[in-house]
Amino acid sequence: MALARPLTVLVAATLLTINGCAAYRFGNETLYAPDVTTVYVPMIESDSFRRDLGERLTEAVVKEIEAKTPFKVVGTPDGADSVLGARLLNDRKVVTVENQNDDPRTVEIGMTAEVTWINRRRQPLCPPTNVPLPAELFIPMGQTAAQLPEAGQSVATQQQVAIERLAQQIVATMEEPW
Repeated sequence: MALARPLTVLVAATLLTINGCAAYRFGNETLYAPDVTTVYVPMIESDSFRRDLGERLTEAVVKEIEAKTPFKVVGTPDGADSVLGARLLNDRKVVTVENQNDDPRTVEIGMTAEVTWINRRRQPLCPPTNVPLPAELFIPMGQTAAQLPEAGQSVATQQQVAIERLAQQIVATMEEPW
């Protein structure tokens, strides 16, 4: 009888400890929604007059999702747990420094996009604190990259740098808040 009481307490403590650890997640899985395993990324629409920026941004976002998240990108919205949509609002090229002959020495290339991430039930998966326009569920974000023409850098390489940075920022919005 005296031995049964400590044994009961030990079994109860063990069960409570095991039960408390059952829902714990490790590693980068704690950063992302546990109920989402697949993401559909439709072709990103572009309001820019420059060609192929939407396609290049879509490719960069898909690669970033596959590399940095536990999510799998699927080709159709039918089997996807969520849809990550984006629209490239604008891209700009601004000369920030000129030499005495009015040749550009430093050019800034910038892009702005708005992003929506919804689940199958059309509910937002982004944290509400990051959504400035709750009615439309858009997250505006932008990225810039500096170009040095004198160093041989081209507009295409700096656009790609801005696209990759913007893709990183878009995928970072998929993380859950702390």
